[in-house]
Amino acid sequence: MSIGLLCDYLEIDEMGIKATAEKLGMDLTYIPFRKISIKIDNDGYTVRSKGKDYSETLKNTQVFINRAQSKNRRLMATSFLEAIGKPVINPLSIEFLCFSKLRTLTELHKNGIKLPKTMFIPCDPREKTKDGYEVRNEEEIAELIKQELGENDVVVKPDAGTHGRGVELAENPKELLKILSEIQPSIINPVGVLVQEFVKKWFYDLRIIVAKEKGKKPYCYPKAMARAGLSDFRTNTALGNFVFDVDLPQYIRDVAVKCGEAVGKNCEAWLLALDAMISIGEDKVADDDYVRAELEKLAKPFEAFKKVKADPAKKRNFQSWNKRLEEAFKNYQSSEAYHNVREIINESAAKNKSNVLFHEANSCPEFWEQTRLVTGANLAEYLLACAKSLID
Repeated sequence: MSIGLLCDYLEIDEMGIKATAEKLGMDLTYIPFRKISIKIDNDGYTVRSKGKDYSETLKNTQVFINRAQSKNRRLMATSFLEAIGKPVINPLSIEFLCFSKLRTLTELHKNGIKLPKTMFIPCDPREKTKDGYEVRNEEEIAELIKQELGENDVVVKPDAGTHGRGVELAENPKELLKILSEIQPSIINPVGVLVQEFVKKWFYDLRIIVAKEKGKKPYCYPKAMARAGLSDFRTNTALGNFVFDVDLPQYIRDVAVKCGEAVGKNCEAWLLALDAMISIGEDKVADDDYVRAELEKLAKPFEAFKKVKADPAKKRNFQSWNKRLEEAFKNYQSSEAYHNVREIINESAAKNKSNVLFHEANSCPEFWEQTRLVTGANLAEYLLACAKSLID
């Protein structure tokens, strides 16, 4: 059995996959997908870096875990690997859907999943004409948004963005025009404008793990990670928000599996991290001031945890650093304030479970530093099991 780990560099998540494979006694081969050349001709193909030829390694590897961080590089890697007959976790059809928020949401909608109201305008706010003039479309785009979503708050997002980058909240027409005027076509927002209704999710959202091995039914891990904070409408962990474990109600787990099936379609094995919000509105189970006070109590131990996360020496001595990371997280998690906030999130999720809205699917989620510690789900084990199922 030979499994290939394809990635840009061995970052912490990939080092975690490697360490997990060693612990499980599984053969795992690292293959870089950066600063290499891929040559295709009538004699076949070669894959080489400046100093090493990986061609035979690829030929002798049975299945690949694709952990290239760039969405575009993942698409290119999977396209090439599948073209030479190598199965990949995740397959190209999944990478294609997950690349674009609109494509993901369209597929979920087709399968009856409840979503935030979403609209896409395939038009850039500013366009250059052939004769060098600039056409300004902001007001017309704003009118289309008002026509479809009313005058409520809206969230403007890049279609292929990650980590909360470029996500803006417009609370009035003036703010919306300003946000639209600043949008530039880019690799994460190649054409047009993606807009969603602002969902009153209170102070948290959910990161949910679903996976499928060949020959088995899709599985939703029973715990989710809640990303929580009151300082910003964005609760993404990349922005420094707190994390808590949540016991998922069975209803949400069932819908998550349905989402996984919609994105995975007929693929034999896959792993996804789904992002979901629960529309709470004013149906809160605790006072904002109380939640804020409890989060403030957690600031010091969480900062200590983040300090260990950011240690530049972590890749030089992964095992030692990982031990310190786990100890710092346990210290944060053992706080009374952690349990108080956790109970609030659990009660809120259980009470409003039928209001869950799914809005994104991640094909290459970060997991070692937070998801694994918060939920107890080591995604490396799931990835390796998915890969192994395609060999057995």
